Amino acid sequence: MEHVPERQRLVRKLESITDLTEEERQALMDLPVILREFDAGHDIVRSGDHPQSCCLILTGFVCRYMLLPDGRRQIVAFHPPGDIPDLQSLHLKTMDHSVAAMARTTTAFIPHENLQRMTQRFPGLLHAFWRETLIDASVFRAWMVALGRRTAHERVAHLLCEMTLRFAAVGLAEGMTYQMPVTQNDIADALGLSNVHVNRVLQDLRRDELIVWRRNTITVLQWGALKDLAAFDPTYLHIRNLPGLLQ
Repeated sequence: MEHVPERQRLVRKLESITDLTEEERQALMDLPVILREFDAGHDIVRSGDHPQSCCLILTGFVCRYMLLPDGRRQIVAFHPPGDIPDLQSLHLKTMDHSVAAMARTTTAFIPHENLQRMTQRFPGLLHAFWRETLIDASVFRAWMVALGRRTAHERVAHLLCEMTLRFAAVGLAEGMTYQMPVTQNDIADALGLSNVHVNRVLQDLRRDELIVWRRNTITVLQWGALKDLAAFDPTYLHIRNLPGLLQ
């Protein structure tokens, strides 16, 4: 099967958190995959499913979410290309949440058996994926603190700081500009705020010239000020070799 250029984002993502050998990079590029596309709003995997493969995000943007019985939604994570949002399905056989496309998204489904064989052959990749799951848990802790203790302005600023670094880590940011296809309602569902409250916060951030947000394009105008507002410490992302400007 031909290499899909975007699959290099998985290599770049893992190399942003650990070292890979040339053989390990090639093994990742050689993984057999099944390509699928999803329109915005469509589930990639649903709560209660028993997946036999993991999905690598090649293009687009996805979220992980949970629904309450009355239909209220809590978004628990955002994922840019290069992420494998259901990596835990290798060991947890029943999905306890859903993964949905937030824009037209291309995914590469990697059979569990192939991932297991690869990690048995390359212990370094096993450690890389284990490190990735640990960082995933670290991000969850940061989100929990935001929901429990940060103000609305701090929550939104913190999320924008986080996503700036995560897009930059996989080469999807041009300077301080990146594409994040989310609505104000999506932000509200991720941060435990009302849509009206999110709108007011974004208006304040624009007024103070901290960001520009047009449709799906976000530009951070004052990284230092946004970082200070959020009391943002990037340690929890464990991204190596951050540019000095973003540290």
